[in-house]
Amino acid sequence: MTHEERMARFEENALYVVITEAFCNGRRALDVLDAALEAGVRLVQFREKGRPDRELYLRALAFRDRTQAAGALLIVDDRVDIARAVEADGVHLGQNDLPVAAARHIAPELVIGASTHSLAEAMAAQDAGASYVNIGPIFGTQTKEGVQPVGPGLIDIVRPHLRIPFTTMGGIKEHNVGEVLERGARHVAVVTAVTEAADVGKAVERLHGVIATHRWAAGAS
Repeated sequence: MTHEERMARFEENALYVVITEAFCNGRRALDVLDAALEAGVRLVQFREKGRPDRELYLRALAFRDRTQAAGALLIVDDRVDIARAVEADGVHLGQNDLPVAAARHIAPELVIGASTHSLAEAMAAQDAGASYVNIGPIFGTQTKEGVQPVGPGLIDIVRPHLRIPFTTMGGIKEHNVGEVLERGARHVAVVTAVTEAADVGKAVERLHGVIATHRWAAGAS
């Protein structure tokens, strides 16, 4: 699949579910993934930290098998090599990971996302060839302990300068997702709002419902 084809599919998905086994409420990451896919999630990030490379590869490969069977895009966090090895659709890079331009050079076909926390970082990622940037963490989040949230107002600052899609992430839940949607967010990334839910499928259904309601209201206004 080409980069353009992958990005076309990326644009179709408002809900972006990021799965880390440490935040799966004692369940296997694969079980949470299966429930999310069954509920209609079609954009998934495999995010594991501090595991040996072989284990990362095998876990990512299992994610690839399931997402491919469901027709979902798979983004691998941090690791371009793992993403390419399992034939994932993309990679998401932090500020301390391989630079976006280097990743684009060795993997031109992949969707390349970049975590950004300011207008300057977002512009640098866009100029370096990122497929999308993430703005965050919007709210306080247990997945980024010690990191100060940027607040939803940063969306208003960054969005007018972007020529590429953006996602929002960090502490986004059903009760506050409207705050990012009202600022023009079209792709909402969540972790624990789905992965720690008692019923993953119902959590996905509720988030899809809130997103759809906001889109309808925006179109009607």
